[in-house]
Formats: sequence, C-alpha cells, structure tokens
Amino acid sequence: MAGDITTIARPYAEAIFERAKETGQIDAWSEALALLDAVTSDAQLAAQIDNQTVPREDLLELILAVCGDALSTEAANLLRLLAQNSRFAAVSEIARLFEERRVADQGVRQILVRSAFEVDDQQREALSQALSKRFGGQIDLTLETDSTLLGGVEIRAGDLVIDDSVRGKIKQLAHALQL
Repeated sequence: MAGDITTIARPYAEAIFERAKETGQIDAWSEALALLDAVTSDAQLAAQIDNQTVPREDLLELILAVCGDALSTEAANLLRLLAQNSRFAAVSEIARLFEERRVADQGVRQILVRSAFEVDDQQREALSQALSKRFGGQIDLTLETDSTLLGGVEIRAGDLVIDDSVRGKIKQLAHALQL
C-alpha cells in the first residue's frame, strides 16, 4: 500500500516542485504542503477522507475553509485537482516527496541508517564521512536503532536500500533456498 501511494504521489510532487522552482516559490510551496499535510492528517478529517461516501467536493470546501487565506491560488487549485481525482489520501506523501526533492535540489542527500545497536559519536562521524564520499556531496544523516535487525545496518538513501543487516541476510538466504 505504501508503494502504491508513493507511485500516485510522485508525479504530483515532481510537477509541484518544477512549478515551484520555475516561479521561485519553493519555500511557499513547502509551507503550503506542510499545512495541507497537517490539515488532512487530522484524525477526524482523515477518517472522512477514507470514507468513500463523503462527497469529495464537501471535503474540498472543508479543507479550503480550514486553510483560509494561508493557501495561494495555485495551492488551492492543486487541492481542487486532488479532489477531482480522489487523491486527498496522497497529500502527506506528496508533501514528503516534495521536501525530499527540495533537499536534494539544495545538494543535500537525506540518508536514514537503521542499526541494530546504538551508534556512538565516533561511529556516526565515520559513517557520515563514508556516506558523504559514497554519495558525492553533503548528507543529512538520520540514525535509528532497530533491534529487529539482529545485527548490522540498513541504509536508505531515496530509492536506494543497502541492507547489510543479519535479518536481511537471513531473508536472502531463505529466498535462495526456495529457488
């Protein structure tokens, strides 16, 4: 399901980013998408978005009313397009992908490293330097501890996943044995 929503959201996020860059409104779009994400993520509204019996036009008017003058004409038009295509559920992913693209455009690559154990400052610095060299530029490193990995690390940089965890190796072995 998460992959499906990303597939739906990516063209919107890419088009919005290109338009934002073309008009010099990247920060304004970032704020607008963050607002739309916050509004559509509200538990009560999210329940209505998931309810297919609620007319999309009613949801559109409600969201526009909540956002008020904080949305530009173009952002309101985006919202209308999402309503027309029944894509309100993709707003959070559109906002996430837009931010990912914005950061990448600035030359900074966001990298998530999940480790089975805590990473100390020295290890973090070494990892940061190695990843910066590997990806050829500035990186924004986020570290998470995940004991389900059993050992090793999992590195995510956009669509690239490097799984050097024990859990990942066990899965690869299981898959190889099934063939």
